[in-house]
Amino acid sequence: MSTIESEADTTSLSSSTEQATQGRGIGFWIVRYLPAEIAGTAAMILAGLGVTFWTDNPAIIALAALIGEIIGFYVVLILVIYFEQSRVVGGHRRAFARTMVLLIAEFGAAELLDTLLIRPAALLLGVWLVKDPVWGLLAGKVVADVIFYAIAAGAFTITDKTGLRDRRVQEGVA
Repeated sequence: MSTIESEADTTSLSSSTEQATQGRGIGFWIVRYLPAEIAGTAAMILAGLGVTFWTDNPAIIALAALIGEIIGFYVVLILVIYFEQSRVVGGHRRAFARTMVLLIAEFGAAELLDTLLIRPAALLLGVWLVKDPVWGLLAGKVVADVIFYAIAAGAFTITDKTGLRDRRVQEGVA
């Protein structure tokens, strides 16, 4: 192989690598997660404030907010991933099954840590330290989200690089 051919191969490889990483820039993450974050945050605030009519106990407010956020976040995310997968595979059942597998692969570890430890503690501390429940919930959410997304982004990258997200890559069609 000549030097020119070697340089051309390197250039095309680096060009295709750049194209792949550009598709995963900040815009990709915003489009993918912002709608779920908005829905989760709205549900968190509504649930957290909703229980303040009955109690001012920070633990109960944080628990209600946690449940509301999980429901709001995952309802939207299920739709996002389902529509992504419906373009990859044929049939609604297969797209839904792949959606569930990808949700577990992408969020399973992060969600376990987040739901059982990090987010309840962060929300509770936020509500306890900041007297206004809305600001306390938002402060706790931000702290928990940073940790959650650090774990989830790594899992997304693994599912993407292994071809789990795109059946055509797994089958060698891409």
